[in-house]
Formats: sequence, structure tokens, C-alpha cells
Amino acid sequence: MKPVNKRALATEVWRNLFDFIIATANERNAVLGRRGLTPNDSRALFALSEPRKMSWLAEAWACDASNATWLVDRLEQKGLAERASQEGDRRVKLVRLTPLGRRTRAALERELHRPPDALLQLATANLEVLARATRKLAPHPQKSDGGPARTRR
Repeated sequence: MKPVNKRALATEVWRNLFDFIIATANERNAVLGRRGLTPNDSRALFALSEPRKMSWLAEAWACDASNATWLVDRLEQKGLAERASQEGDRRVKLVRLTPLGRRTRAALERELHRPPDALLQLATANLEVLARATRKLAPHPQKSDGGPARTRR
């Protein structure tokens, strides 16, 4: 039996995961499209698990402040987010979800976390192996707030 090259195996796993995510993009985009949202809009909604400073959003999204402002403007126009002054320092603007934004985010979580048919077609044993392996990946999607990943391995 040939020894397994860990890097080659990791490359294969990543390629398979990445290709699967790309192949199922139309399903996710259809969910977003029904609400008039783009993938970046959804990314912003998921980043706003709590009120965030504009500077935090720009850092989390690896973009300049003007791009973060543009994206927040889009969410505001749709009634999904609002800017508010930070208590104690009115110069600092926080972005937070509106009640509609929270409901939309919750609905997106339900719909986007619904497994694609290709996953449902796998045998239960294969799904159990995938579940055990993906639980070890960080940051866990349900724990991530869309911000900069700062986990160390």
C-alpha cells in the first residue's frame, strides 16, 4: 500500500469541496435572488451578528472603507440594516440589523443550510465521515461572525 502524501490528499479534498461549492452556487444564488440579494449582501448580513463598526466590516471583508460603506448603503436601502452612533462616542458609527434584517438573516440561514440533493444522495456512512471531518474545520460556520479568522493551529 502506497503511503499517503498529506499535502496531496489535502489538495484533493479541498479541490473536491471547492468544486462542490462552485457547482451548487446556482442553488444558493436562487435563494438570494428571491430576496433581491447578492452573495455579498448575504455575507454582510451574516457578518452583522451584532452591531459592528464600519472599520471592523472593512477589515473583515478585506476591502477599503468606501466599499464597506457601499455595501452597508445597499442593506440600508433594503431596510435590512441601519447605522447608529456608538454610546459614549457619537463619532463612531455602528451598523446593526433592523428587525427585517434579523428575520431575513434567519430565513437565509434556514434556506442556505438546507443540504443540496447531491449530499442527500450519499450513504449515511459517508455523511457521518464527512460530518466528523468537517466538525474539525475552523471557524465553524455556525460560530463564525463573518469577521477576520484569527484561529491558530
